[in-house]
Amino acid sequence: MIRVGVVGAAGRMGATVCDAVAAAEGLELAAAVDIVHGGGLVHGLTIESDLKALADARCDVVVDFTVADAARTTLPWLALHGMHAVVGTTGFSEEDIAAFGASFTGSNCLIAANFAIGAVLMMKFAEQAAPYFETAEIIEFHHNAKADAPSGTALATAQRMAAASQEWAADPTKHEVIPGARGGEGPAGIRVHGVRMVGMTASQEVILGTTGQTLTIRHDSHDRVSFMPGVVLACRKVAELPQRLTMGIDTLL
Repeated sequence: MIRVGVVGAAGRMGATVCDAVAAAEGLELAAAVDIVHGGGLVHGLTIESDLKALADARCDVVVDFTVADAARTTLPWLALHGMHAVVGTTGFSEEDIAAFGASFTGSNCLIAANFAIGAVLMMKFAEQAAPYFETAEIIEFHHNAKADAPSGTALATAQRMAAASQEWAADPTKHEVIPGARGGEGPAGIRVHGVRMVGMTASQEVILGTTGQTLTIRHDSHDRVSFMPGVVLACRKVAELPQRLTMGIDTLL
């Protein structure tokens, strides 16, 4: 039985992770922590406000769905205590990723921009299509409480597309009547547009264009439960990963 702790357990995503872990065969919800909103109950466990509760519960794996500022403290702590980490938090810099890679020397850390299987396939398909098109833009849609923009999924998609092709047409725009109307310029000049809206969960469109045609690849998560099969899979497999730091769940599929 794999003992799992959840950090950010009082949030909507954290609560959904707790439900998924508690229901999954071979996993045991051993501890729930929320540094800001401790004190509640989830599946009979008190939501603690101190990371020490994870060590007291002898967690094998800890899932972190919080914010980047909090995770910068949590992940080195998990590494120091030899716990595997499954991370859905986004907004990390390249320096953050390098620091996490240096921290995890005795346990493994998996960081994924998106745990939905369909989203992973969307990124893969966009990467495969990139060499056949010379223009591309990404539009990502998220709920109004998402703190970072663009989303980690959108940024990861742009990075993979940029690495797959060196032939991208220049943006012909000469003047933005409203600054920012063309979105943010991502890797290889791929434009990324972020939408934050009440009623959304998480969706993304990748639109690729070439002479006389366009290709649109879209994925929609209508509910947070869409991420849970990937999270559960990561909890089961993170200890077996060949590298201390793994980005994305592609290697698990």
